[in-house]
Amino acid sequence: MPPKKATRSSAKSTKHTDADAQHGERSDDVAQLKTGKRKRSAGVKSDVEKKKDDDACKASYSHWLMKSEPESRIENGVDVKFGIEDLKALPNQTGCWDGVRNYQARNFMRDMKVGEQAFFYHSNCKEPGIAGLMKIVKEAYVDHTQFDKKDVHYDPSSKADNPKWNMVDVQFERMTKRPDYQFNPSLQRNLTLS
Repeated sequence: MPPKKATRSSAKSTKHTDADAQHGERSDDVAQLKTGKRKRSAGVKSDVEKKKDDDACKASYSHWLMKSEPESRIENGVDVKFGIEDLKALPNQTGCWDGVRNYQARNFMRDMKVGEQAFFYHSNCKEPGIAGLMKIVKEAYVDHTQFDKKDVHYDPSSKADNPKWNMVDVQFERMTKRPDYQFNPSLQRNLTLS
């Protein structure tokens, strides 16, 4: 018959009992085993301390990255194309950033403050990358497209009394200079290697 395996708690108990006998003091782990309660270690943070750390991280923002598709893509019979040129063509070069249906992106939008800058990233296109710079001109508010059954961003699970999705308003600032990969062979070579 194989020897009986020591359980984790019995191994701890024996280890600390021996150490305590040598040093003549009780450790927190031994106290935990006897009382059944665990003391909070110095490494565990309270909710208040976690909140302070979260606020410190949010305060260290540099720029936001917001992506959109500048080339035509039909979804439910509607073209959802929106590039930086489309933003630039709007009145006051300002528009709402609606239709975001990703929880992490939504949470980031809720953290955005008026005056902060964002990179306008073109995705799902021939030349993806940062196309320009814009700024936040209105903080997060309810995205009305989630309730419109005719809109491509309609969400039947979202309720008016408890909306899921938000949007922010952004304003065009400037275009960025983008390398022309088509006419520069060295850039093409670097692009394929990376």
